[in-house]
Amino acid sequence: MKFIAHINIMPHKELLDPQGKTVAKSLEKINVSGVEDVRIGKHIHITLEADSKESAETKVDNACKKLLANVIMEKYDFTLSEA
Repeated sequence: MKFIAHINIMPHKELLDPQGKTVAKSLEKINVSGVEDVRIGKHIHITLEADSKESAETKVDNACKKLLANVIMEKYDFTLSEA
């Protein structure tokens, strides 16, 4: 079966996000007001083959833990759907 994973990776809330701070300050300069906080992360789409949804979830979780996310500094979540 073919699955599509949509993965969101974000820095932990406890950590500073220098990119987000820079964007927040820049938004003020272009008159976008009322922005309290900006956090910048990654969004990844993966299409994969697996025997079952559980197997696909395991594959995506392993990819996140071992390659896509730095679990010390980032958290991740994903949704999985059949292609």
